[in-house]
Amino acid sequence: MGRLVMKFGGTSVANIDRIRNVARHVKREVDAGHDVAVVVSAMAGKTNELVDWCGDASPMHDAREYDAVVASGEQVTAGLLAIVLQGMGIQARSWQGWQIPIKTSDAHASARILEIDGTEIASRFKDRKEVAVIAGFQGINPQTNRITTLGRGGSDTSAVAIAAAIRADRCDIYTDVDGVYTTDPRVVPKARRLDKIAFEDMLELASLGAKVLQVRSVELGMVHNMPVFVRSSFDKPEDIDPHGTPPGTLICSEEEIMESHVVTGIAFTKDEAQISLRQIEDKPGVAAAIFGPLADANINVDMIVQNVSEDGKTTDLTFTVPAADYNRARETITAAKGKIGYARLDSATDVSKVSVIGSGMRSHAGVAAKAFKALSERNINIRAITTSEIKFSVLIDAAYTELAVRTLHTLYGLDHT
Repeated sequence: MGRLVMKFGGTSVANIDRIRNVARHVKREVDAGHDVAVVVSAMAGKTNELVDWCGDASPMHDAREYDAVVASGEQVTAGLLAIVLQGMGIQARSWQGWQIPIKTSDAHASARILEIDGTEIASRFKDRKEVAVIAGFQGINPQTNRITTLGRGGSDTSAVAIAAAIRADRCDIYTDVDGVYTTDPRVVPKARRLDKIAFEDMLELASLGAKVLQVRSVELGMVHNMPVFVRSSFDKPEDIDPHGTPPGTLICSEEEIMESHVVTGIAFTKDEAQISLRQIEDKPGVAAAIFGPLADANINVDMIVQNVSEDGKTTDLTFTVPAADYNRARETITAAKGKIGYARLDSATDVSKVSVIGSGMRSHAGVAAKAFKALSERNINIRAITTSEIKFSVLIDAAYTELAVRTLHTLYGLDHT
């Protein structure tokens, strides 16, 4: 007997039949004697529909009312799943974020969880063996008593935070894939599903393009040392042994992984744009003049490369921003031209970032050098490079993305045989 949090995404609860399938997964764990809390997303496509309604009502709508509208999708799913579970003879009730309560900051549409009181849910496990069906993605700001939402993918964050609050043994994230792969199997058919991956590696994968989990949920798992198990909701519930280990990927602390590879996976994103400023006066304060206005505009800057000045007078500086922020970034830099003092602005939107991630890099030299050599042999030009302790990223022309990913995947022995 243990205590589990089970999270189901939008495709897993897309209609009543899918919700019944979810209920069978929950019943399996309840019948095995586990205390179960379930966190659900809105039905597939429902959040997009609600967001569009807000935009149609008014392009400049109140963010507080936006949250009140979009949070309703999860409320519907939670109520429907509770009804289905009750029809199967299982004690269950639905919970909205404010009822628990899940206390958050007041940053509407992108709130952060501050505190969760899991006392009532835990006591109902003990007294009633009641399944808690919780609407994900939402909470309440204690100062304003307004409903808040956590941003896209926020149900993953809700699930891990609730698991920590009720001291669960594990948080199972059910999704439309059966685990975390070494890279996107649609790009590299030889990609392997990982049995285990360290929190740090998963955090890098999630932040660098892998769409399996929201970054914040991985951060919370790492902070609270809460094991997170990514598995498929499309496996038949009756075929799974609740006491065994089903197919999937366990995200856990590095100490729990007996045999770690130098490279864990390859992530990539095509949503990048490059901006280069030419012949900037090489003097103190120039970097602040460039990146200060971008920060004020809430534009995240990723890769930064500055050329060494030959004459000590001028230099070139290149950086990347998300493609969605490209136009705003150009306008921001252009508006600050007088203060920065550059001669020319060059840019490119047909670029992508490919990242190699692995905790094993800490103790192995030459990992990046191998990649640079392999890419050069494929005539793939590297525009920029960034590194950290457990990953490095290269910026390349978007047309070569898939070739680069396949080349590096094979280079580091990640192909299945």
